[in-house]
Amino acid sequence: QLHLVESGGGRVQPGTSLRLSCVASGFTFSSYDMAWYRQPPGKERELVAAITKGGGRTHYVDAVKGRFTIARDNAKSTLHLQMNSLRPEDTALYYCRAAEYYTDFLYAVPGGYWGQGTQVTVSE
Repeated sequence: QLHLVESGGGRVQPGTSLRLSCVASGFTFSSYDMAWYRQPPGKERELVAAITKGGGRTHYVDAVKGRFTIARDNAKSTLHLQMNSLRPEDTALYYCRAAEYYTDFLYAVPGGYWGQGTQVTVSE
């Protein structure tokens, strides 16, 4: 059975860092492109960052460029999101997603697999 389990969220102050992890099981992790999404309170879920199967290509939305880094460890079937210089507007439920095609993330193609999410709250 396929599982994506996120962890690493929490409540932090502005300017600090968090590292999210997403552990995959039940499928061949290296065969899927991966992404992080987030859903702020009262808003739609949005793409944050994406990475190709081998990690050679990444994509970030403008709001997180230069602050967040997506990475993957295929040997450990794990996806990471390093989040630095956190801001209150980064507060959201963060999800990881697996998809067969990288362009699914860029063009909002539905499908793939989702985790249950981990909450990140940035406040004083």
